[in-house]
Amino acid sequence: MPDTLSLNALPAGEKTALMSHMTVHEVQLGVGAPTHADVIAVARHDARVVITEDALAAIASSRAVIEALASDTQPHYGVSTGFGALASKHIPFERRAQLQRSLVRSHAASSGPEVEREVVRATMFLRLSTLATGRTGVRPVVAETYAALLNAGITPVVGEYGSLGCSGDLAPLAHCALAAMGEGSVRVSAPNSRRAAASARSAAADSGTEPLGVLMPAIEALQAAGIEPVELHEKEGLALINGTDGMLGMLVMALADIRALVTTADLAAALSVEALQGTDAVFAADLHALRPHPGQGASAANMRAALAGSPMLSRPEGFTRVQDAYSLRCAPQVHGAVRDTIEHAAMVADRELLSAIDNPVVTPDGRLESNGNFHGAPLGYVLDFLAIAIADLASMSERRTDRFLDPARNHGLNAFLADDPGVDSGHMIAQYTQAAIVSELKRLANPASVDSIPSSAMQEDHVSMGWSAARKLRRAIDGLGRVIAIELLTSTRAMDLRAPTKPGAVGAAVRAQLRTAVEGPATDRYLAPEIEAAHSMVLDGSLLAAAASVVAQSGGELV
Repeated sequence: MPDTLSLNALPAGEKTALMSHMTVHEVQLGVGAPTHADVIAVARHDARVVITEDALAAIASSRAVIEALASDTQPHYGVSTGFGALASKHIPFERRAQLQRSLVRSHAASSGPEVEREVVRATMFLRLSTLATGRTGVRPVVAETYAALLNAGITPVVGEYGSLGCSGDLAPLAHCALAAMGEGSVRVSAPNSRRAAASARSAAADSGTEPLGVLMPAIEALQAAGIEPVELHEKEGLALINGTDGMLGMLVMALADIRALVTTADLAAALSVEALQGTDAVFAADLHALRPHPGQGASAANMRAALAGSPMLSRPEGFTRVQDAYSLRCAPQVHGAVRDTIEHAAMVADRELLSAIDNPVVTPDGRLESNGNFHGAPLGYVLDFLAIAIADLASMSERRTDRFLDPARNHGLNAFLADDPGVDSGHMIAQYTQAAIVSELKRLANPASVDSIPSSAMQEDHVSMGWSAARKLRRAIDGLGRVIAIELLTSTRAMDLRAPTKPGAVGAAVRAQLRTAVEGPATDRYLAPEIEAAHSMVLDGSLLAAAASVVAQSGGELV
C-alpha cells in the first residue's frame, strides 16, 4: 500500500494547495472544517498543527457545560455513567477519573500488523479537529496534548484489526488516547524527515516493513519531548474514542491518490489506442456532450490531448478502422464514471470534515445529548464504492494490455511483443501479473459495508465495517497503480516495435521518460525490475508530468 503519490501526479489546484502547506509546514486548526490539503499536509508531510484561539475558547466553553453536570444527581452518559451496555450503571464522583482511564485502556484492544504512520497521524489530526469544534466537552489541555504529539512526531502503535466502524473507530482511537495518557507503545520519528521515494515506501509498506520510527514506551517518548501525560477527567476518554476519524483520514488520502491515478489511466489508455493503431474519432467533444457526465468529458479531453497529431492512429486519409474494441473505445465512459464516483466520495468527505462527531455531544445551546452520529455508514459506502470503481478501471487496463500480446488482435505486432516469439516470451507474464492483481481487486471490491456483526451485548447491534472498507481500499489503490504501470510498459514497447512509424508528441515524451529507467525492446530480460521502475514512475508522477509538459506547450492541461 503506497503512503502517497507525488505532487507531480496531482491536479494543478490540489498540487498548489499542498505545496502551500508543505512550504509553511503549519496548519491552523480552528472551529471550522479542515481541508483535504490540511489532512494530507499533517498526515504525510508532518506539517505543524496550531490550534487557534477561537478553537481553544470554544473548547473551554463546552468544558464548562460538562463541569456543571459533573455534580448533578441525574445520570449523564459518559459523565456519571458507564458505557455501551453498561450505560445504566451510575459511577460515583471519586471514581470518574478511573472510569475514563479504564475506558481507554480496555478499548485499546487492536491486534495485527501496525497501521501505517500516515493513517494514525490523519486519525489523530481529525480527532483533534472535532475537539476544536467545541462540541465534545474536553479541556483545552487535552487538545493541546494531541497537537503536541503530532508536532513531536510521536505516533501511537495501532493494530490492523479492532474497529467495527461503530461507535466509530473505537480501538484505533483508544490507542491514540492511551499514548496521550503516557501508556502503551509509540513510534518516534523526527518531524519533516519522511522519505520522498514513493516506490521505496510502497515496497516497504507492501511487505509490512514500513519504517514508522523508533519503537518505545509512550511515557519515554513524552518525557523526551517535554509533554506532560494527560490525566483524563469526566467524559474526556469517551470524547477521544467516539469518532469516524480513521475511516475519514483514509478516505481523504485515497481520494488524492485515486485522482492522480485516474488521470494516469487516461494517459495509459490513450497510448494503448495509439500503439494499437486505433482511432481517436470516438473521443470527439461533441460526441461526449451527448452524454454529459462531467467525468466522461474530462477523460475524453485528456485522451484527445494525449493523442493529438499522432501518425500512428487510424485516420480517414490513410487506413481506417471503423470501430475499436470496447476497452479502447469506451475508456472515457468507464474512466469518467470513476471520476464521478471520486467526486461523490469527496462530497461525503467534505461533509464529514464539517462534522463534530461524538457521543454524547455538547450542543450549541449547552445541552449534553446522546446521538448516533458516530455510525460509519456514510463513509463505509463510498469507501466500498471507490474499491468497485478501482477494480473496473484496472480490469479495463488489463484488457488493453492483453490485446497487445495477441497477434490476432494487435495489428501486426509480434506475439507477446517478444523479440523472437517462442525463444522469447516478451510481456506474456507481465499480463499474468496484471491479471492476478485484477483478480485480487475484484475480491477487494466485495463491499465490507454490507456486513454487520453485533457487539456490546447487542447494544451495538448494527455496525458499518467502514474501517475494513478503508483498509482494503488502500490495498486496491496499490494494485491499480501496478496495473497501470504494466499497461504503460507494454504500450511504449509496442510503439518501439511500430518503427519507423512514430508516436505523437505526448506518446514520445512518455516513452522517453520511461526509457530513462527501462530499456527498449530486445531479447528477454529480467522483467520484475522494469515493472517496479514503471510503477515508481506512476507513483512519482514523472510519466504524467512528461505528458502534461507537452500538452501545456499547446495551451492545454491534463485534468
